[in-house]
Amino acid sequence: MSSEESVRLAAGDVELTVRPQNGCRVASLSIGGTEVLRQGDRYGCFPMVPWCGRVRDGLFHNGDVAHQLPLNSPPHAIHGTGRDTAWRTARTAKSEASFTYDLAEPWPYTGRVTQTFELAEDSLTLALGIETYDTSFPAQAGWHPWFLRSLGSGENARVDFSAAWQEQRGDDHLPTGQRIAPQPGPWDDCFGMPDGVSVTLTWPQQLELTVASRAEWVVIYDEQAEAVCVEPQSGPPNGLNSHPRLVTPIEPLEIATTWSWRRL
Repeated sequence: MSSEESVRLAAGDVELTVRPQNGCRVASLSIGGTEVLRQGDRYGCFPMVPWCGRVRDGLFHNGDVAHQLPLNSPPHAIHGTGRDTAWRTARTAKSEASFTYDLAEPWPYTGRVTQTFELAEDSLTLALGIETYDTSFPAQAGWHPWFLRSLGSGENARVDFSAAWQEQRGDDHLPTGQRIAPQPGPWDDCFGMPDGVSVTLTWPQQLELTVASRAEWVVIYDEQAEAVCVEPQSGPPNGLNSHPRLVTPIEPLEIATTWSWRRL
């Protein structure tokens, strides 16, 4: 079911609501009648595109050309422009949908972003693609889900993962460039998983949900009482500068993540 405000997908007793007008974010994921995402216009799960996390001082370079982004999280620019954009609905079916938007100011390059959703009774697969028809440019893509720490009864979610390294975080919340052994939480930190992201949330006696991706970077944020964020992304924070990944006319940037779950 779809309207101008929301698109609803269903598979068995699992329902997904996407709001294309509000940054094409997942507003709700209900599994057997239990909501797993924090509710609110700023929450749910939003796409981070065409960059992820913070860009230091909002400044990045494409070769020798410097670009200044708006400082929407002073002194940095954060989380891209896609979450603040109205997307177009390209296709909807009972359990699948796709959406697009064209890159525009304040992003300095033209191109198209596509996000797709595929819902099953035991999984959700999200994919993002960035393509350019003209100038090549560095970009990133990923997701920022706000998983509820508590599902309303029972114990809070437990977070389990095994990372190869943790990006050392400076006082400005950005990676220093040094890699350290993974530290205990609470976290607002980026971790490296070169074999692919795999992070499991377990709500004891209720639900186990694993966030997986072939991407090798994930930010975990659990400094708020209400939610835990597990953010697979194509590069680390400030990656437009430290790990530039060029989108070219013949090579788009593509990333996907699958959330799979089982009821306990």
